[in-house]
Amino acid sequence: MAKKNKKAETVFLVCEETGDYNYSLRRKPGGEKLRLKKYCPRLRKHTLHAEKKK
Repeated sequence: MAKKNKKAETVFLVCEETGDYNYSLRRKPGGEKLRLKKYCPRLRKHTLHAEKKK
């Protein structure tokens, strides 16, 4: 059987408070969306960032 070739795709982490695209990362498709606490330079504090495709 042939294996499916899953390529990594670029996703962005968007600040939930300001809506800024602060981080980008490459990950394999599938799974649940990321929600991480990352640093927001505009607010100068750690906030929740959600995964979003552009």
